[in-house]
Amino acid sequence: MINKYPLWKYLLLAAVILAGCLFALPNLYGDDPAVQISPRSGVLAADLQNGVRNTLENNGVENFRLREEDGRLLVLFANGDDQLQARDLIQQNHGNRNTVALNLVPATPAWLRSIAKPMGLGLDLRGGVHFLMEVDVAAAVTQAEAKYIDDFRTFLRGRDIRYRGARQADDGVRVRFDDAQRRDAALAAIRSEYFDLELETLEEDGDFYIIARLTELARENERRSALDQNIITLRNRVNELGVAEPIVQQQGRERIVVQLPGVQDTTIAKEILGATATLEYRMVHGTSTDWYAAQDTGRIPANTKLYKMRDDDSPILLQRRVIVTGDQIKDAASGIDTQSGSPAVFINLDGAGAKRMQDVSSENIGNPMAVVFIETQVTTVKRGEEYEKKRTRVEEVINVATIRDVLSHRFQTTGLDTTEARNLSLLLRAGALKAPVEIVEERTIGPSLGQENIDRGKTSVMIGLALVLVFMAVYYKAFGLIADIALVVNMILIVALLSMLPTSLTLPGIAGIVLTVGMAVDANVLIFERIREELRNGYRVQEAIHSGYEKAFVTIADANVTTLIAAVVLFVFGTGPIKGFAVTLSIGIVTSMFTAIFGTRALVNWFYGGKKLKTLPI
Repeated sequence: MINKYPLWKYLLLAAVILAGCLFALPNLYGDDPAVQISPRSGVLAADLQNGVRNTLENNGVENFRLREEDGRLLVLFANGDDQLQARDLIQQNHGNRNTVALNLVPATPAWLRSIAKPMGLGLDLRGGVHFLMEVDVAAAVTQAEAKYIDDFRTFLRGRDIRYRGARQADDGVRVRFDDAQRRDAALAAIRSEYFDLELETLEEDGDFYIIARLTELARENERRSALDQNIITLRNRVNELGVAEPIVQQQGRERIVVQLPGVQDTTIAKEILGATATLEYRMVHGTSTDWYAAQDTGRIPANTKLYKMRDDDSPILLQRRVIVTGDQIKDAASGIDTQSGSPAVFINLDGAGAKRMQDVSSENIGNPMAVVFIETQVTTVKRGEEYEKKRTRVEEVINVATIRDVLSHRFQTTGLDTTEARNLSLLLRAGALKAPVEIVEERTIGPSLGQENIDRGKTSVMIGLALVLVFMAVYYKAFGLIADIALVVNMILIVALLSMLPTSLTLPGIAGIVLTVGMAVDANVLIFERIREELRNGYRVQEAIHSGYEKAFVTIADANVTTLIAAVVLFVFGTGPIKGFAVTLSIGIVTSMFTAIFGTRALVNWFYGGKKLKTLPI
């Protein structure tokens, strides 16, 4: 028994350690405060670098560096004060076509930046805002059913089936008829055309009804679609807010987690993320005489709807048929109307919307068109001893203008104040939420607290590591020093893997690292105690080393595999911080098995293998 490894095993161990050191190295350089500039569409303007440089230099900002990376322009500073001042200047001068965000950029040298990157830090270490948002999927289903009202009207008229009205009710869409014969004819026609609906009949107070609601499969598809669409919309809104490296992901069946690193003011973030504002363009019906008559008598002409003007709360009749909606808006930007000097939203339509606007406007030159601002407002209502949230859909006419020329892709909308125009343009660019959302949990972590968490985490890891190193060296002598080397390599590999994987280190993740520091030497303790036992039993030195590693392996594997299974379960079923703990624990288990079994065996074989020894320093 000579206990010697072939050369390729030593080369493999050296390659793993070298790669681990390389990928862990960027974490030693820290971060630089930076302003990140990203184009809202297309690529960065060719003259943007010179424009930003001139803006900063002309306003007394010095000691900055410019760097293009991944399609964005980074302006790096030595301190946070210059970063904040520069952000405001860049936002004022270059924010119309670009998204400007605060960021922390790794100070890694250029040669290393192309190879490796530092590990990401979670919200509890970096600071920022955490939102847990609940999607009202029931409202999405209701809105989907409501779309069938206009479809039924057109469908039944096309088949010359007379009906008394169609409206949304608690049990679905109700279509009313005078007699059972017409109702049954309509039922057969609707059933042959609409396969996603469940249909039933009802007789009530002498009227005959068809009640239509979505099938269970269609409801589930609508719920899933609402959640997916809201995630996309929220990501777009977060990007428009100018937050660097945000996290927007699904949690459970009806909830979305939004994490905004570096954001401290939650007010603006909450307003934008939860807002449901959008626009509709409709033609005006009749004159002011008709509008007031409809308001006073309650008799609304067919195919029209009564609205209120935002400015003076006066009535106005608009056609029910919508020309274009917010869904057809491709781009929007806020600015100032050159003629009136008032805030305006400049709108670009997609192909379908532009064609529809062109067709309608060409037929209605000289006629007025209105812009309807639609928003869902949430209020808290007390019912008995409990409070519940009530959602109200508010529709106001913000602007009425006479069509002077044929409109197409681009036009403007006025009637909003400056803040409303800016927020509305952001919402239109990002898209409308398919279903309302409610913030059910909110946490804000300041950057100072995040830095304190990092410092305490580092301290706990270093104290734990130092105590274990000292104990192993004193108790197991030379073999303890070998275990210490393996433990240090294990820490390097953990940091390297966290840097390579698309994950972020959190405070519970640091707890996982501290735990693996203690667990990492468990395997060596088992091996060394087995070697000592074999020596006491009269085995020769080389036989004791071989037997110690061989016999301890099963116990080590069993203990680590069961812990790994527990970590995997925590990752699958846990949320947020629990996942962070599970990730670092899993990585630590894998790396500790590698270093404790393969790494220490290689060192022991290197120093003691093939030698005729009577004792071991263990």
